[in-house]
Amino acid sequence: MILHQIEALKAVGVTEVVLAINYQPEVMLNFLKEFETKLGITITCSQETEPLGTAGPLALARDKLVDESGEPFFVLNSDVISEYPFKEMIEFHKAHGGEASIMVTKVDEPSKYGVVVMEESTGQVDKFVEKPKLFVGNKINAGIYLLNPSVLDRIELRPTSIEKEVFPKIAAEKNLYAMVLPGFWMDIGQPRDYITGLRLYLDSLRKKASPKLARGPNIVGNVLVHETAKIGEGCLIGPDVAIGPGCVVESGVRLSRCTVMRGVRIKKHACISSSIIGWHSTIGQWARVENMTILGEDVHVCDEIYSNGGVVLPHKEIKSSILKPEIVM
Repeated sequence: MILHQIEALKAVGVTEVVLAINYQPEVMLNFLKEFETKLGITITCSQETEPLGTAGPLALARDKLVDESGEPFFVLNSDVISEYPFKEMIEFHKAHGGEASIMVTKVDEPSKYGVVVMEESTGQVDKFVEKPKLFVGNKINAGIYLLNPSVLDRIELRPTSIEKEVFPKIAAEKNLYAMVLPGFWMDIGQPRDYITGLRLYLDSLRKKASPKLARGPNIVGNVLVHETAKIGEGCLIGPDVAIGPGCVVESGVRLSRCTVMRGVRIKKHACISSSIIGWHSTIGQWARVENMTILGEDVHVCDEIYSNGGVVLPHKEIKSSILKPEIVM
């Protein structure tokens, strides 16, 4: 997820990315090290010893964010996906001359979110209304910001929220502007939303007629298959499936609305839908895995097992069926 963001930032000329991480930063940095040289971008980490909310980490990383140029910097929530129109956002930010720009996205049910009330023609933000009972608008914060360095003077080094404490003050001074995000948007911090996000992402690839999408008689709808994955005879794959590197899908397998991560083996005639299969797991013959089943790394589902929404922690062997959604520790 983060790599998609970093690639899009690189494309608009960003040279340094700072990750604000509280938990196990070495895991993320080890993964990203190989992409530093590949993309030609510096990736560093600002580690919090205590969670600092959404604004505190900016104060912590202040020295990395401020330089002589006085140029604005991007701030991204790492669990949102979109087409990342950063070029348009830079142009929007320069044009309005305010202190901060935020991306907003239109939603069908604004009452579940914090709504951004804005002047339609200029994008100037008037105020924020948290989970409104009455309709005040349908645009919500999309978690993508472009901020002038002066915003850092408004943030103390303590656990603090940029959405609730910093932005409302900038808006009150008429210095906050919102740009409506074109294309798709999804917060994919939850497994169900991740599967929805996958569908939206694949859909956007289809609209761009991307050569990445798989083709063939056994493919239905939008599917991504890594070039190193092997797929057997008589499978039916799709819609909305992503198959990672080194996967082996044996003959007669049915996959739909699912993500199959690196090194997974799916044995003959298994059926998987609306699920996430973690790295290096195995699904047995004639097994049926569905209804938001999530398998951690190296989980082995035996032959003919049924999983209805099981959430299975890493390194487990599943020998009996999971008949209702539950966590398997």
